[in-house]
Amino acid sequence: MAENPRLKIVIINANYPNYEAEKEELSSFPVDITHINTSWNSEDIIPAVRLADAILVRETPLNAEVIQTMEKCKVIVRYGVGVDNIDLSAARDKKIFVANVPDYGSEEVADHAVALMFAVARRVVTRDRDVRKGRWNVGDQEPVFSFNGKTLGVVGFGRIGQTFCRKVSGLGFGRILVNDPFAQEQKDSIELVDLETLCREADIISLHAPLMKENYHLIDSGKLTLMKPNTVLINTSRGGLIDENALTEALLQKQIFGAGIDVFETEPPNLDNPLFNLDNVVVTDHTGWYSRESLQDLQKKAAREIVRVLSGDTPKSWVNRWED
Repeated sequence: MAENPRLKIVIINANYPNYEAEKEELSSFPVDITHINTSWNSEDIIPAVRLADAILVRETPLNAEVIQTMEKCKVIVRYGVGVDNIDLSAARDKKIFVANVPDYGSEEVADHAVALMFAVARRVVTRDRDVRKGRWNVGDQEPVFSFNGKTLGVVGFGRIGQTFCRKVSGLGFGRILVNDPFAQEQKDSIELVDLETLCREADIISLHAPLMKENYHLIDSGKLTLMKPNTVLINTSRGGLIDENALTEALLQKQIFGAGIDVFETEPPNLDNPLFNLDNVVVTDHTGWYSRESLQDLQKKAAREIVRVLSGDTPKSWVNRWED
């Protein structure tokens, strides 16, 4: 009796410490799991994925050109929530399932947003730098505003946005404004408002919306002009939600107080990114989602989507649905 052919599982540019979680989840199938490092150029990605039966990917773009060359692929799983790097229509045309992992790292991303909020508002980075240089008691030169009684604005009120609000609920904010077309009003908790109102009235603005064509550069020069001089803008969602050139100009002109940025439109960002030269910006390397626990959770849940497809089922988090 012939043995079942081994299936090729390709992991692209994940660069995790190991892939034992994936191997464990897929152990009941005859699979070979290979991690491949490539550039983000289609001509380098195509040879890596052409004969793959399933693909796991982080931010590497899988465009229509790449997907059309896939000869055997049954499922593409995004390590994470956003799937803007995958051409969903091209995958749908080839009946390739695309799945994501929406239910991991919510606590970590919300924690990171809180950390950036404090770092910017309390000027933690510049204070650390100055103390190391022997400068002391210079707080008046860098004014700091209290959160107490201020207005919090949250753009995107899904799992992470709600978790963020829960974490900051004890900080004394007077109001919480939410902009999300799918959110529901909560008595004595949040106020649903349009984005312009939120930008005008909020002192802290934290972005937790997914990136789509409709909200690319959601925060542009016009929205930044509406904000207060003491506004702190936090982005732990997607870099494309903010027009970085407009943000740089607003920060230079002191139109807003500061920004905490974990995500960039181009990642990794170029070293000459003008945001890096500003003292009122705190930046991190798209690690808001990360903890050792959340990484294990992510790897297991991503691999389980492949298990479902190889078992003849559909993914739990199937994002490019089609009608049979």
